[in-house]
Amino acid sequence: MSNFIKGMDLSTLLEMERCGAKYYDHGKETDILEIMKNHDVDTIRLRLWNDPKSEKGEPYGAGNNDLDETIAIGKKVTEAGFGVLLNFHYSDFWADPGKQIKPKAWTGYGVEELEQAVSEFTEKSLTKILDAGVNVTLIQVGNELSKGLLWPEGSIPNYGNIAKFVSSGIRACRKVRPDIPIMVHLDNGGNNELYRTWFDHYFQNQGEDFEYIGLSYYPFWHGRLQQLEDNMNDIAVRYQKDLIVAEVSMGYTMEDYKEYEQLSDEERKGYATRPHLIENIDYPMTVQGQVDFTKDFLHRVANVAENHGCGFFWWEPAWIPVPGSGWATPASLKYMNDPGPCGNEWANQALFDYDGNKLPTLEVIRDFKK
Repeated sequence: MSNFIKGMDLSTLLEMERCGAKYYDHGKETDILEIMKNHDVDTIRLRLWNDPKSEKGEPYGAGNNDLDETIAIGKKVTEAGFGVLLNFHYSDFWADPGKQIKPKAWTGYGVEELEQAVSEFTEKSLTKILDAGVNVTLIQVGNELSKGLLWPEGSIPNYGNIAKFVSSGIRACRKVRPDIPIMVHLDNGGNNELYRTWFDHYFQNQGEDFEYIGLSYYPFWHGRLQQLEDNMNDIAVRYQKDLIVAEVSMGYTMEDYKEYEQLSDEERKGYATRPHLIENIDYPMTVQGQVDFTKDFLHRVANVAENHGCGFFWWEPAWIPVPGSGWATPASLKYMNDPGPCGNEWANQALFDYDGNKLPTLEVIRDFKK
């Protein structure tokens, strides 16, 4: 693994292909992985959901990243020369601070059964992925665990159970391939108190050791870049861990993309970057603002205390607005008990414009040296 990872989350890669997305580099249609390779990207992050479809077999959307889909994308990116960050969610769909819903198959499980289920699912999935030839170079056990996982048993402040579940996943990974480094990932990268509280409790509860602390940092949700920098400097020294910003993005426009999605207003959620959320961010939501943000962000991550800043993953940089690809489907809204609507929330934070043209931020990433 390089000493500074330049990563991208491309979990919707095959869905975008199925929906007909096209990407262009200076006007020439080019394969998305070729574009990434040409811009010094070395690792692709892929999420893994347990069973992202309803009991009737209706897909949950957003890439439908079950084991088969993750293996298919993993093989494709491995053949293109990338490493893979494998991201276990331990849910049938999105796992984040707002929802950590147990997989349908684990409903009704108690603490010991959940611990065993995490172990078995992790070991079986990782074994199949590696046997398929996927070049897994990093593993993330759980996704945005700030408020725990496998609710309610693993919700905060049940740190003893959180440590049990995460440790069970880590031990399963070590059993299969002890040489692959492990990441434990929280969101809200600008919140130092959150990180101190969570990791202090994790280690006090005999949580298994790991190599990387992962952070999410979205400027419109997670504070200013200075808060991210201050938090990273503190936790790097406090826990003596290498740090990776496992999710980051920044918008380049506030223009609507309704015509691209071809959905009615009732069917689409629209962008996550609501106007009131972007009032206090450090850079404007313009093409140049995205460039300037990225330069600043990369500099800060590369200069974390004691050389502990080890890279980043831009979240879903290729998720441009095409008909048929959204963050959820009616079936997954039911699973999450979410009012919806569906549609694409992320297109204005991609590294391509709505027509699929490469944005100059990719060249900033290509040219950056730690």
